[in-house]
Amino acid sequence: MNPEAKLSELGLTLPNPPAAAGSYVATVRTGNLLYCAGTICMVDGAMTHVGQVGKEQTIATAQKAAKVCALNTLANIKAALGSLDQVARIVMVNGFVNAVDGFADSPAVINGASDLFVKVFGDAGKHARAAVAVNGLPKGSTTEIQVVVEVKS
Repeated sequence: MNPEAKLSELGLTLPNPPAAAGSYVATVRTGNLLYCAGTICMVDGAMTHVGQVGKEQTIATAQKAAKVCALNTLANIKAALGSLDQVARIVMVNGFVNAVDGFADSPAVINGASDLFVKVFGDAGKHARAAVAVNGLPKGSTTEIQVVVEVKS
């Protein structure tokens, strides 16, 4: 099953690709790698999750925020490649979690994104990863992810 059909089967639709919010582009391709700029949990210009995990957000709501970030990243990938069928594999995910001091469960939060990639791409969605707690993200976002994708030749 192709990735876009899998999204549909999961009851998910891709949002409009988020516009860059600064002096950068959403994706850069070099060779067979596509580097995706960080995406936050925003849909159609509105934040879906704002605040820190351990304060305004729980691990469960932050996982949903990470899933929104993953969908935004997939929208950027599709915009860059024309189709998610062009993805050979998800190579790397760097996840950032806006959290209170001492928060140690960033990996559980970023699973919201990682699990979606595996559901959509199967084994090709399994990736290397970092999950880091930080004291703030753009627009107060609860999560942000950056992704590197291998493109089919």
